[in-house]
Amino acid sequence: MLEEALEHLVKGIVDHDEDVVVRHKELRRGEVLEVRVHPDDLGRVIGRSGRTASALRTVMGALAGGKQVRVDIVDTDRVR
Repeated sequence: MLEEALEHLVKGIVDHDEDVVVRHKELRRGEVLEVRVHPDDLGRVIGRSGRTASALRTVMGALAGGKQVRVDIVDTDRVR
């Protein structure tokens, strides 16, 4: 449920909505939602001074209902 909600919110922000991918991972410290977007949309998702990313994290925390959830915005251009 959280993945679909986050994907819906991010698709409303970006220009290349077909490239939005949200992956769910379960870790010891809680859930992690990884967001991958088109490289041109990365700045839109992060926002000025990280405000958009912070707002997305706040909304996801509220939807999680007290569970620990982390939202990671993954830079696909960066070489690992």
